[in-house]
Amino acid sequence: MDETRRNLILAAGAAAILPTAALAADGPALDTVPPLPRQPTPGKPGDFDFLAGEWKIRHWRLPAGATEWDRFEGEATCWTILGGVGSVEELRIPARNFSGMGLRLLDVEKKQWSDFWVNGRSGVLAPPGLTGSFENGVGLFWAEEEEAGRKTISLGIWDRITPRGCRWRQAVSEDGGRTWAHNWVMEWRRA
Repeated sequence: MDETRRNLILAAGAAAILPTAALAADGPALDTVPPLPRQPTPGKPGDFDFLAGEWKIRHWRLPAGATEWDRFEGEATCWTILGGVGSVEELRIPARNFSGMGLRLLDVEKKQWSDFWVNGRSGVLAPPGLTGSFENGVGLFWAEEEEAGRKTISLGIWDRITPRGCRWRQAVSEDGGRTWAHNWVMEWRRA
């Protein structure tokens, strides 16, 4: 797993679990985390077609141990490739002098998507961090990890998908999915 993603997931475990009502007025709007499917819906080519194009992105990130969200702006260019079996995202955050690339690929035989990440500073393709698919218009992508006897589930959620925008959010659970702590929210709007 990419070191940055790993650190965010581990840090989120230390973050307080904040119900939506407890967030600062300038925090992101959060919904409850949908339950993980017992049997994932089969993925299909084109599931990520909604992401193709130019985007402006509002980020909210909850640093480890913080109770206030760090807010910043970003942008992305996304392409559908290989007849819908792949999706490429070039993420840019000029104010942080940061860039990265998301690569989502459908394992056609298993009918599951894998999400890969490349940090622009290292140029190293990380192993797939999250796998999953879409169900009822919501993408659920998760990974289970264990470190020092501590199990963590990380979950990436694509929701609120419309022709003009979408949302991605990340949450982690250290109790098998009974409670979740959000640590990153991205609101995407077409440029």
